[in-house]
Amino acid sequence: MSTRTDSGGNDPVIESRDQLIAAFSRGEKPKDRWRIGTEHEKFVYARKDHHAPSYEEKGGIHTLLIGLTRYDWKPIFEGENIIALAGPDGTISLEPAGQLELSGAPLDNLHQTCAETGRHLEQVKYVGDMLGLGFLGLGMWPDKSRDELPIMPKGRYGIMLNHMPRVGSLGLDMMLRTCTIQTNLDYGSEADMAQKFRVSLALQPLATALFANSPFTDGKPNGYLSYRSHIWSDTDPGRTGMLPFVFEDGFGYERYADYALDVPMYFVFRDGQYIDAAGQSFRDFLDGRLPALPGEKPTEKDWEDHLSTAFPEVRMKSFLEMRGADGGPWGRICALPALWVGLLYDQGALDAAWDVVKDWTMEERQTLRDSVPKLGLDAPIGGGRKLRDIAGQVLDIARSGLAARARLNSAGDNETGYLAALDEVVASGKTHAERLLDRYRGEWAGDLSRVYAEESF
Repeated sequence: MSTRTDSGGNDPVIESRDQLIAAFSRGEKPKDRWRIGTEHEKFVYARKDHHAPSYEEKGGIHTLLIGLTRYDWKPIFEGENIIALAGPDGTISLEPAGQLELSGAPLDNLHQTCAETGRHLEQVKYVGDMLGLGFLGLGMWPDKSRDELPIMPKGRYGIMLNHMPRVGSLGLDMMLRTCTIQTNLDYGSEADMAQKFRVSLALQPLATALFANSPFTDGKPNGYLSYRSHIWSDTDPGRTGMLPFVFEDGFGYERYADYALDVPMYFVFRDGQYIDAAGQSFRDFLDGRLPALPGEKPTEKDWEDHLSTAFPEVRMKSFLEMRGADGGPWGRICALPALWVGLLYDQGALDAAWDVVKDWTMEERQTLRDSVPKLGLDAPIGGGRKLRDIAGQVLDIARSGLAARARLNSAGDNETGYLAALDEVVASGKTHAERLLDRYRGEWAGDLSRVYAEESF
């Protein structure tokens, strides 16, 4: 989640709704400036007993962050606590229960993205080896209850942890027990944004299926392939979902701004502190009537913060965020941006992908979204077909888009090789989650502790 480093006191005050919409139009970039941002989270555990380390304990999360400063990462503080690190490869931050996230730098090509991922994982593994810490690549803690997990000292998390049980039964699981991979991509115009949003939102369930990797909860199979995805169905209906309005005629910046205005607030950040505004209205904030800050109007940074607290399957800030994938093994981190860059950054591929999904009804899209956490590639897409029936076609479209980009590494290879992990899923018909379940029922003989040895980075 986002990390704030200032109070917003010098930011321009928002005086009109037009300024909210302008935040999206400012994100427009010419195609030669489109970049790739990749975020990936992993679980941190103590190798001696697999417990999730607290922030304060010896050799815990604080010590891990300090250890990473040997690689020129600079500490970011909230009060007296280091809660993130900044460096050339982006930002390292903490999720609520100590999940470690790299929010990578905006990069030109997937070769750079994979090199960045490799540097980061080598760094955390080196420091982890010194501290006796390991890093697990799954979409959900396989064996930890909420009560077994620590809470990181970030003000926004305290507010969210208090608010989540008021609006859904699984929000605390989302915060404490899940990890994801995410890709952030640019758009060139409002029309380009709308087409990319529609294609990526319709196909987000395919990403969920291809990256399904959370089949265990509380030490046993949970009946799902992506329980992480299921969790979002009962986290907070006011800020999650498939956003039917995206597929309506006339969708653009203004309509998304109206949606975001109706998302209840969590907080306001002032003078280094998070002020609880949970459930309050950003529309009231615009009118200077926010109960948490009576008489004040929002700044542009407040709007940026607020946009980060909506959690639909695809999210817009000044770029688009693809949010459907479980956390997973090293090679799959590179596969997610490969999928979306291939589909969205070449116009021919984007048009072909839209042809695949444009005739789906909203009911079919919602049914697919609702069924994919449990069924994976067997989720229905209408007409008697299953998601697996289009998976290979979509990957071929992504491959054509990557080939058309012609971004070559020093060996002369283009970016298509990064789809290999997904090609294997489609060719075998088995998701990573299903392979984990096979091992659990077979060679592991129900011993889920084996997952630490076999699924760690």
